[in-house]
Formats: sequence, structure tokens, C-alpha cells
Amino acid sequence: MTPYQSIMTMPGLPWRLRQKLENWVEGQVRNNRPALYRWLYYGSTRERLRPVTSGPKHHFFGYYEKSPWNASQTLLLAHEADFNDRPPAPDDRLRVGIVHLADNRFEPLGETLSWNWQQGAMLAWHPADPEHLLVHNDRREGRLVGVVRDTTGREQRVYDRPIYTLSPDGKTAWSLNFARLATHRPGYGYAGIVDPWADVAHPDDDGIHAIDLVSDNSTLIVSIDQLARLNPTPAMAGQFHWLNHIQASPQGTRIAFFHLWREGEKGWGVRLYVSRRDGSELACALDAGRISHYDWQDEDHLLVWARRKEGGERFLLVDVRDGSYQAFGEGVLTEDGHDTFSPDRRWVLNDTYPDPHDMRTLMLVSWPEGKRIDIARAYSPKSKWWGEIRCDLHPRWSRDGCQVCIDSVHEGSRQMYVVDVSEWTK
Repeated sequence: MTPYQSIMTMPGLPWRLRQKLENWVEGQVRNNRPALYRWLYYGSTRERLRPVTSGPKHHFFGYYEKSPWNASQTLLLAHEADFNDRPPAPDDRLRVGIVHLADNRFEPLGETLSWNWQQGAMLAWHPADPEHLLVHNDRREGRLVGVVRDTTGREQRVYDRPIYTLSPDGKTAWSLNFARLATHRPGYGYAGIVDPWADVAHPDDDGIHAIDLVSDNSTLIVSIDQLARLNPTPAMAGQFHWLNHIQASPQGTRIAFFHLWREGEKGWGVRLYVSRRDGSELACALDAGRISHYDWQDEDHLLVWARRKEGGERFLLVDVRDGSYQAFGEGVLTEDGHDTFSPDRRWVLNDTYPDPHDMRTLMLVSWPEGKRIDIARAYSPKSKWWGEIRCDLHPRWSRDGCQVCIDSVHEGSRQMYVVDVSEWTK
């Protein structure tokens, strides 16, 4: 228990005194005595967040489910933007590149017209050569493509479809309709493209495509219409359906993804599906009404923030073979966050959305014991950076599990930071 927690949980501490203490710590102490603030929260005065990019340009990696480090851990993938205060327009270009960690220098390697603040251009190291090859999406001649380039910036290949995620063996990628996402889930799709099925509620020739990364042949393996017809509910009738958040299992034998449909003007329903990498053995792993972030623990289990049948939302360890689950982190992981297993599966990395003081917390939780260690807090005012332009921490692991990288705006611009966590994980 941290010093702050010990004080705040003292028996008999009056509510009004507790509130005054909280406001003092989150106001005067945080702003004027940062070392004391860190000691109160972590028992250490050391600043753990180390910036690896700097202004005046804005830098970020994006989502949380993959590592931005190359194989030798000398480089970080990054995006560079000229602005930070609005959603990207169709003609806004984003630079993709690498951060040289020896001197924290960003080197642009190319540009893209297909990006968003949540996931960038789906920038990733190519599993076939994670030292020298990277992948990102782009828009060219009015269509979306996937681009492979090396660390000198030279293009090595262009695929006919954009890439959502890659298999661990580097032989397959999976794609979906980013134009449809831009309509129904702004912040995750790409501006400047027209959805050919914009007027079709659940098209039978759109969905998840598997791309053979050797031949560039693609196959529709799961259609939106197929999902819309699986155990439909009355709420689905006449609604628009779409897909999001494809993620391959650690060994690539399965993929998981969200099937979503419109409910009202701003709401949506969601189911979590899994299948084999070719779309076979399609099954609904979770139908809980509310499902959020997830990560694979192994080939058969997902850790998912979702609503339980018993009531209340929790992180659930779901067995995708039969849909059974058990709660994890009771009393420790008490809110939704971007959960990711460490490479050795001994730790869960997680973060929070802004609390009432506009602070996000970065934490480690031991697996399976559930011991929580808070390692950083970062300021992120919802009044300035929220909605489509919000900057979630989106924490991701280094390949050896000894470091964590986040995006943050706590110093006034969108930048990338690295935290050494080896004292706990090594």
C-alpha cells in the first residue's frame, strides 16, 4: 500500500477531511511539489516517465496490442503530426518513421493519408523481419493499401488492401472496411474514402479478408451478413453492422474481433467473436451487452473488460472454446483499461481513463495473483483532448518485457514516453 493509500484509508478519517486532502494532493502538491506527489502515490520520488520524442511536432504510436520496439530494441516506431487539436481531414498527411533510442531522434521514413489518433496508420513491425521491415496503411489513387518499407524508407511492397493486424508468423494479414468504421466508429476509420456498402445494413460481400502476404491474394473469410444472421436479436433489425478490433492469438491459430451494430443515434451493440485464422470454427466467445478492450492470454483464453451475466463490469478471463469465464482483479482492476499481457504472461499492463482530476494511471498487475503496482500518473484534461482526438496512454510492452511505452499529453503536446519496469518484471 502506498503512503497516500495508507492515509486515505485510515479508519475514522472524516469524509470532509479526506476530500480536502485529496484536493490538496491533486492541486497544490501535484503542481508545485511533484517529487512529493510521486512519493505519496508510488513510495518513490523518481520520475519514471522518460520522454523519447519532443516538440514542436506531435508524436505517437497508437494502439496497445503490439510492440513498437524492433527486434534489437534500438528503435521505436512512431507517427509524427503537425497538429494535435482536431480529427484528421482527408488531405492531412502523417509522417511514419522511427525513433533512434540512442539519442531520441525521430527519423521520418514515409507519409500516409490513412490514419487516425487512436491507431495511427496501423504502423507495425513486420513479423517476418521485425528488425528491418515495417508495415503501415496509406490511401493511393482513391483506394486503401498496405505498405511495407524498410528502415531506410524504401518501399518493398504494396498490398491491394489495408492491413488491420498481422499473424505472428508474418504470412497472413487481416483487413476490414476502414471507410465503414469512419462512418460508424469515428476515430478508428480513415477520412477520404467512400464505403461501397454505405447504404447496405449488413453486406454479404464485405467483412474480414485474409491476405496472403506472399501472393497478395485475399479471401473474404467472415462476412458482415453472416454475423448479422447468427442468433439475431430484435435490436439488430434494420440496423447497420460493422467490424472492428481484429487481433491474432499469440501463436496465430485464432483471431478475435468485434461484431457491432447501431443502436440509436450514438449507441451500439457488440459481440466478441473468435475463429480459426481462415474463418472456420466461427463462434461467439462473449455476448454480454457491454464489451471493451481485450488481449489474448494464450490460444484459448482472452482477458476482456465486459459486463457479467451476474451484473457489474469486470475483467473476465474468457475460455473461447465454450464461452465460460471467471473474473480477474476483483477490487484491484476496478475500471476499464487497455490490458496487455507481458511477453512471458506473468504480468498484465493496464491504464485508466481520466479520473475526476483528469489523471490517468498506469499500472502493472501480477498474473495470476492480482497484485497491483501503480507506476505512473499522467495529466490528460478531457476538456481539451477528448472524443476523436483524445490521447489514451495505450501502454505496450518492449519485447523483453522490461520496458513500457505510452503516448501522453501531460506536458502539453502529444509525445511518446518509456518507463523501465524491470525492477518488477525481470
